[in-house]
Amino acid sequence: MSATAGARKRGMPASGAGAGAGAGKRRRKADSAGDRGKSKGGGKMNEEISSDSESESLAPRKPEEEEEELEETAQEKKLRLAKLYLEQLRQQEEEKAEARAFEEDQVAGRLKEDVLEQRGRLQKSVAKEIQAPASADIRVLRGHQLSITCLVITPDDSAIFSAAKDCTIIKWSMESGRKLHVIPRAKKGAEGKPPGHSSHVLCMAISSDGKYLASGDRSKLILIWEAQSCQHLYTFTGHRDAVSGLAFRRGTHQLYSTSHDRSVKVWNVAENSYVETLFGHQDAVAALDALSRDCCVTAGGRDGTVRVWKIPEESQLVFYGHQGSIDCIHLINEEHMVSGADDGSVALWGLSKKRPLALQREAHGLRGEPGLEQPFWISSVAALLNTDLVATGSHSSCVRLWQCGEGFRQLDLLCDIPLVGFINSLKFSSSGDFLVAGVGQEHRYVWPSRVQVRWCRLDSWVEMGWRLGRVSTASCAVCRLGRWWRIKEARNSVCIIPLRRVPVPPAAGS
Repeated sequence: MSATAGARKRGMPASGAGAGAGAGKRRRKADSAGDRGKSKGGGKMNEEISSDSESESLAPRKPEEEEEELEETAQEKKLRLAKLYLEQLRQQEEEKAEARAFEEDQVAGRLKEDVLEQRGRLQKSVAKEIQAPASADIRVLRGHQLSITCLVITPDDSAIFSAAKDCTIIKWSMESGRKLHVIPRAKKGAEGKPPGHSSHVLCMAISSDGKYLASGDRSKLILIWEAQSCQHLYTFTGHRDAVSGLAFRRGTHQLYSTSHDRSVKVWNVAENSYVETLFGHQDAVAALDALSRDCCVTAGGRDGTVRVWKIPEESQLVFYGHQGSIDCIHLINEEHMVSGADDGSVALWGLSKKRPLALQREAHGLRGEPGLEQPFWISSVAALLNTDLVATGSHSSCVRLWQCGEGFRQLDLLCDIPLVGFINSLKFSSSGDFLVAGVGQEHRYVWPSRVQVRWCRLDSWVEMGWRLGRVSTASCAVCRLGRWWRIKEARNSVCIIPLRRVPVPPAAGS
């Protein structure tokens, strides 16, 4: 028997091709069995995988993304980065262009304002935003024994200087309201004692840099002080009557002064020198004001004129408009001014016209018995520089705020601020956040001279009023400059009036 047959009988696999074929059949059977096992248990596996939808959806994306990244060539990557860089540059340039345009708009607006200011045509609209303050918000500073006659505010709005008929000057802190310094009254003929005024202080002025303070009194003297320390520096003499007005030219130390001697004088404070004298008024000059131009404006009192003095040319422009004595004046800008008179009128002026652009008669109403009514005279005026806001004072128990119309051709009443007494001085702060009023029981001027009293008694209308007892002595424009009238209810004080601004909502469709 062959080896192959023997092997089959013993159950052993045959060698050679037959054995290989048998092994292949057994492997295929095992593979098929394994596939069936997998298919039987794979149902559960497939159900578990299908329940996790996120892993099923995300798993096939990873190789696709890797393939996309692998497919981007170096050249395409450079192109993509270059486009991204150019887009960033474009955005940066657009931002710079917007910032540059904003700055140019700001510069253009500022330049436009400067040009209008130099031409005297700048008129910022702020009056509509002013809200009338409550009486409780008004701060009252008391320290003078007699009526306040004048006051000034430092350029940085940090302090107030006030002067009175008690011959003293007080420096107040704006923030705390406390006295920072007091310049006491000086006794006549007293040598070796601290300098000061020995008679009523009628006017004051402070330089635009806040370095110098000038004060003028009834004794014809002008005293120059260092504003910070209140130390006396110089004394200017030359006027032949009471000094009634002082003003510094803005940006310089050039000082203008006027007096009841009808003259206007020019001084150089930095060099402690006198410059020149100008004449032209026909009566005692009552007030004076100046800005940055080399000129000043004066109120001529009883001569009924407002004059603009051109210092280099030594010439003057004469303006007429009030019917009474013009007692106060203030510049609104380089080309416009406001004045008040004892006939109760307030006038707006332009330097290009000899008549008022606007005239408000009986600005503070009337007083007196029926049939004998007389207007409250205007004792002080003030204007917020380069705006349309004006304030006026009288003894009508209120300060009035006004709005100047377009082109300064109209004057509209805004509100009344209650204050009892004679409002002898008014000043706006540089920022326009508050208004300061000097209040007194009497008018700021002094007793009239004998010549004035004699002249006044020759006035038949006033004399008849005296005899009948129907007209007060204060009805006469000369007598009212004295101490003939006193309001006992008033308090000699400095009043700080806050000016709150409420933005005006834009008009519909704007």
